[in-house]
Amino acid sequence: MIYFPNAKINLGLNITEKRPDGYHNLETVFYPINLQDALEVNVLSDKSIPYRLRISGMPVSGSPEDNLVVKAYLLLKDRYDLPPVDIHLFKHIPMQAGLGGGSADCAFMIKLLNEKFSLGMDEEEMERYAAELGADCAFFIRNRPVFATGIGNLFEPVPLSLEGYSIILVKPEIAVSTRDAFSGITPARPETSLKEIVRQPVETWAKTMRNDFENTVFHKYPELASLKDKLYDLGAIYASMSGSGSTVYGIFRETLENVDELFGGCFCRQRALK
Repeated sequence: MIYFPNAKINLGLNITEKRPDGYHNLETVFYPINLQDALEVNVLSDKSIPYRLRISGMPVSGSPEDNLVVKAYLLLKDRYDLPPVDIHLFKHIPMQAGLGGGSADCAFMIKLLNEKFSLGMDEEEMERYAAELGADCAFFIRNRPVFATGIGNLFEPVPLSLEGYSIILVKPEIAVSTRDAFSGITPARPETSLKEIVRQPVETWAKTMRNDFENTVFHKYPELASLKDKLYDLGAIYASMSGSGSTVYGIFRETLENVDELFGGCFCRQRALK
């Protein structure tokens, strides 16, 4: 059985307060996009090992035990006594990019196992398992636009469609650590919530929608700020860094030609939005 975990972008991101536990509360809008990994699971004939993980496509750092698809399998195996499985993950969504690729793989693994082994879980139960493995993992269970609060784990549906627009994603060879991204943040509640801003026409977002991480990250990596400026120069009606980076994206009314040539040396993809 094969599933295709998709990425997301953040439409705005406000760090609203620091919590007593050291984490930060935030508000953002998660929007799913059709940049995809591929995830295949089959039952292993060799019963002497609990699982086998094979990864192709883009390189993935870390041990198999640290991979979220393995963690999702082991979490459900404890509850449902699943058989040993062979997992093949083809990575196409860049890592450390602010696109949620690992979280998507985690959630889609839960959905795939639920269907393949007829576990009978509803969306609420799958969300509970996904939330145990990462703050935004549960978003990919329903995989619809949401206004996210808390640490990015509380979701409220938003009536938003970007169908008819296209998006250009640009990911340079830069890895932004979450610690670095937070280092220059002063939490503050915005005058206008993203929940209200995102309901306004896309053409107004450039003046009203902010990603609080940009000030810190752009100061350390000015090339990311230059990429955002270039997207606006090419005609984007809204451009931003996604999450804590390092992907920068632009939303366009029309598709552009020769996008790869415009951003040579970067991972770059153009996609229609739905």
